[in-house]
Amino acid sequence: MSEKILVVDDEREIADLIEVYLKNDGYTVYKYYNGTEALQCIEERELDLAILDIMLPDVDGFHICQKIREKFFYPVIMLTAKVEDSDKIMGLTLGADDYITKPFNPLEVLARVKTQLRRYTRYNVGKESAKESAAESVGIDIRGLRISRDNHKCLLNGNALTLTPTEFDILWYLCSRRGSVVPSEELFEAVWGEKYLDNNNTVMTHIARLREKMSEPARRPKYIKTIWGVGYTIE
Repeated sequence: MSEKILVVDDEREIADLIEVYLKNDGYTVYKYYNGTEALQCIEERELDLAILDIMLPDVDGFHICQKIREKFFYPVIMLTAKVEDSDKIMGLTLGADDYITKPFNPLEVLARVKTQLRRYTRYNVGKESAKESAAESVGIDIRGLRISRDNHKCLLNGNALTLTPTEFDILWYLCSRRGSVVPSEELFEAVWGEKYLDNNNTVMTHIARLREKMSEPARRPKYIKTIWGVGYTIE
């Protein structure tokens, strides 16, 4: 069964082009030129990924992303003609998994889609296998933070953390390298599978979102600590 992808962009040429490439690769595409119809689709359809333009004539992509994250955990890729860091940080803070600036090569979009869907598929396979197994999965336990890659569960002091697949992969990578400082470049390339570029705030924004979900104080976090100029560590 082909994955179902939502594409929202008021520039018809761009939306149509993305649709062609996705359909040629076997995906089912729900395409809209405005946010209102996209929001209705989100409620009515079972989706596997969303590609959202930020600037729409009615409801912007930030609002759509926020609505998705209220109920769903499938990947969200943001599209925008802007290159401002503030827009990128806003989208990632609201729960977006990736960010592509226009103009772009459609093959790049296709590659990003495949990367995000692989992560999301691993996440859901882990959840299904956990349902079938009565035995507790072996994981990592760090002072009340328990994370298991087998069933993609994460508990903090016995309470389940609701993480997106990207957030889970970041936390797992840091936990699996407990005691070591992980450079931002290494973390980005390990989780996103792409070359790290200078001035990339993606890792920083996701770390901030993780800390928020873990109720971690920004100045003195108990778990994810920042080593300024180097990266992050969990001791």
